[in-house]
Amino acid sequence: MYQIQPYTYSQASKLGVRVAPSIDESKKIDVFDWTGNYICSVGARGYADYPTYIKLYGKKYADERRRLYKIRHRNDRKRVGSAGYYADKLLW
Repeated sequence: MYQIQPYTYSQASKLGVRVAPSIDESKKIDVFDWTGNYICSVGARGYADYPTYIKLYGKKYADERRRLYKIRHRNDRKRVGSAGYYADKLLW
């Protein structure tokens, strides 16, 4: 099971959403609005994210991985409300 990092909780608070460990075994977190309505599942398990890279390899390495992620996902991360948007905002 993926351990949600404080970074993700902080980002969720800024976006006005709540996060919980995903019930989908292939995803890291489920995103809900403040009334508890499900929005989407984000973050493929088996892949690291920004807070995980910081923890394992340090900030410099994590910043480079973040830069590459944002290039790779430049199209899907800009659609507000999409799973790509929430993955970008919550995990990167």
